[in-house]
Amino acid sequence: MAGELELMGKLTAKEVAAKSKGEPGRFADGEGLYFVVPKSGKAFWMLRYTANNKRKEMTLAKYSDLSLADARADAAIKMKQFRDGLDPLVAKKRAEQAEIKTVDDLFADWHIGNVKRLKHHEIPERIYRKDIAPHIGTFNVNSVNARDIREVLNAIAATGRPAIANDALMYCKQLFNHGIKLDLLGANPASAFSVTDAGGVEKSKDRALTIEELTQFFHTARDNKDSFSRDNYLACALLVTLGIRKTELAEAPWKEFDLEKQVWNLSKERSKSGVGIVIPLPEVVMNWIQELKVRACGSEYVFPSRRSSKNPHMGRDTLNRAITKLFGHEAGKKKQPPNVMGDMAHFTVHDLRRTCRTLLAKQGTLGHVAERCLNHKLKGVEGIYNQHDYFEERKEAINALSNSLQTMINN
Repeated sequence: MAGELELMGKLTAKEVAAKSKGEPGRFADGEGLYFVVPKSGKAFWMLRYTANNKRKEMTLAKYSDLSLADARADAAIKMKQFRDGLDPLVAKKRAEQAEIKTVDDLFADWHIGNVKRLKHHEIPERIYRKDIAPHIGTFNVNSVNARDIREVLNAIAATGRPAIANDALMYCKQLFNHGIKLDLLGANPASAFSVTDAGGVEKSKDRALTIEELTQFFHTARDNKDSFSRDNYLACALLVTLGIRKTELAEAPWKEFDLEKQVWNLSKERSKSGVGIVIPLPEVVMNWIQELKVRACGSEYVFPSRRSSKNPHMGRDTLNRAITKLFGHEAGKKKQPPNVMGDMAHFTVHDLRRTCRTLLAKQGTLGHVAERCLNHKLKGVEGIYNQHDYFEERKEAINALSNSLQTMINN
């Protein structure tokens, strides 16, 4: 097209419109901007400049996508980049390579490192998907501000989950620091916040329910079957009786259970401690297990997911959400449910495990046996030299505890 180049002054919008339907050629507007009408295809805007003694050409956009005024503005920005030392073609290549535009994109990139680095990388992913992404996931990375972060934290705190609010703040800080590292934004919108802005300084985790509180909880849960399902009820019964962790129970497959021998073979792969354990199942517990077997309707999981979900089993937050709902908080709902728990202090699923440990101590179970009931590793020298599993002792302890709780739970 060399012979078709017109070295005219500034173009007008009317001239550009006419030329777009005319003969092929390159029409100069000045400052390196050209309007190009190819022999075939649609007209487009081009920027021409010289870098390192080499003439370079860069397509800006199709004429149908960019007006004359906008083309001039875009060309001016890119020429300023060039004068500041950044070749516009290099900048364009970087932009095309960068797939990280939204906060969701940033999380996906950041989480690759979590998967490699963290044993329980599913925790930050769960908190991001459930509590952060619904608020800012679709935002452009560089558009998120401190008010957006505050909205995330306030929404979580309103559901009575201060620990999750603190975790969410920590993950937001790490997430946007990752963005700064990749030169996607200049400042971290979460950096000015502290735990006092989120869930507050967490109290020591020593909440254990009294017998009176436990009785009130199971009674209230039975009276509110519409919001607290039978699956949730039996899960809580198993948690306080066996002292297992919520995830170990919620994701338990039937293949770990030997119903004839009345044991649960919790695998080391699924155990948080990395140590497998054979859990005795007394008659009281077996009755609950048999009911769950019927309720599972052939599922490979003890607690199959009751709604469409990517997980085939109960979700990790299901029980905590159900308990919190009894206390009058439901995440993501403008209209909150009534508080049917009265003035009883809020508790979490993990507090049921702690309650189990307390009840074992109260019934006289020896400390090392109680610790093994919870699949805790024995500490110090005893942990090194004492590898005994205490199966029979644990069986006796869990049997005694289940007998003492069955009236409360089965009524």
